[in-house]
Amino acid sequence: MTDFIIIAVIVAVFAVGLYSTVKRFRSKSSCCSSGTYKAKAKKLDSMAVRKTFRVEGMSCQHCVNRVMEAVNSINGASGVVHLKKGTVDVAMDRPIDDEVFVSAIEQAGYKVAE
Repeated sequence: MTDFIIIAVIVAVFAVGLYSTVKRFRSKSSCCSSGTYKAKAKKLDSMAVRKTFRVEGMSCQHCVNRVMEAVNSINGASGVVHLKKGTVDVAMDRPIDDEVFVSAIEQAGYKVAE
């Protein structure tokens, strides 16, 4: 009887694992997080400077949201992330030191390539 219970538990664990794997591969959700949240674009009153940074480590929409929120959290800056290019275009209403952006993006968990 205990052998039957142990086998049933093993089969149940295997079935749950298989179900989760199939669900993940069939879904169109991101690899890091499921959900439909998308970071909101930030509008600037005026634009004085525009720069592009290459960001390494982005692989899904969740990554795009994190980088965009990191850049948009900087006062006077607005970012647009391009996942396929691996870049973030930053518009600024005044000159802001690159290190501010590098620090914010790296705190979000990504690496800025030189």
